[in-house]
Amino acid sequence: MTGRLAAAGAGYGPTRLELQRIATHVVARARHAATGRFGLRVTPGGFGTPAFGDATEVVRVRRDALVREVAPPGGATTTALPLAGATLQQLAVAAGVTLDPMFSVGGDTPDLGEIGQPVALDPDAVAVVLDWFVFGGEVLDRVVTGLDASARPSVVQLWPEHFDLGVDVGVGTERRANLGASAGDGPDGAPYLYVGPWGEERPGDPGYWNASFGAVLAHADLVAAADPVEAGVAFLRRGIELLVSG
Repeated sequence: MTGRLAAAGAGYGPTRLELQRIATHVVARARHAATGRFGLRVTPGGFGTPAFGDATEVVRVRRDALVREVAPPGGATTTALPLAGATLQQLAVAAGVTLDPMFSVGGDTPDLGEIGQPVALDPDAVAVVLDWFVFGGEVLDRVVTGLDASARPSVVQLWPEHFDLGVDVGVGTERRANLGASAGDGPDGAPYLYVGPWGEERPGDPGYWNASFGAVLAHADLVAAADPVEAGVAFLRRGIELLVSG
């Protein structure tokens, strides 16, 4: 990733919640219908499914459209539906999904909402959300691929329940911790990076452990950094270092 992160403006929170609704009820639902799994990935310019099903299908969101790529034996197709003006129902049809109000990705599954009204997306805020996941994907990839094999990292996935890109890693013989890039909490929360130990231990520098569940590095601090990726990588590596040495 190159360039700088943009600040999260006034339209960020509502747009983040709308994108989470799309991620859950359209994108994750498409994978779940075929495989029973709903974890997502960072994709070109945004987020989407890994390839799934017999037709090797991908459903993803980029800055301006929902994209569906299908590659069955004998031919492949790519279709795109602009996000602007689209309803959740139209997006579901484009993804080959049947909307189900009972579909759940966990206790914090966003409501299905009004499926016949255009989704309310601020274009600038969409860019901030999607750039955040691309940024988070690069930071987590650099950290995870630099770990010793004994850390046994899981797969980096975007979990639609919390709209959160995360991975868990070993931080010692019997301990693990979550590393992640959250798009934010609540209606107005901005993004942040985090380290969340599975246990109660908070060894070393007490100034680092600044959250009830571990440690966070705020989006605003990353926006202000000379190199946001380097700052993010250093923050996560510091947490691992403290946990391993403690």
